[in-house]
Amino acid sequence: MAARNVNPIFRMFDEDKAREFYVGFLGMTVDWEHRFGDDFPLYVQVSNEWLELHLSEHHGDCSPGSKIRVKVSGIDAFHKELSEKKYKYNKPGIDETEWNTREVTVKDPFGNAIAFFEPKDS
Repeated sequence: MAARNVNPIFRMFDEDKAREFYVGFLGMTVDWEHRFGDDFPLYVQVSNEWLELHLSEHHGDCSPGSKIRVKVSGIDAFHKELSEKKYKYNKPGIDETEWNTREVTVKDPFGNAIAFFEPKDS
């Protein structure tokens, strides 16, 4: 067996705020959406070239306040891109860690966090 892809699921509570953060701020694309019917919770996949993430309004899918780490290259350019956006709820810096990485951590409106990291020796 070989793992080919990991799709973290984050809990969300407001579709508009999720779109503002994931699409507007992080620049991800909505790949698909699913509802079992009218007035049912939304389940959606957002992605970019290096991350696929599932967002769910369903109560039992996951807990808010989760965190994932995503290895990236070009952390300075990524940080600059985020810093130039007019998103008032998130102004991340670059952290130099004791474990030899440089990290940009963002939190979504629901308490979930994504730590984008690049090893210092890259």
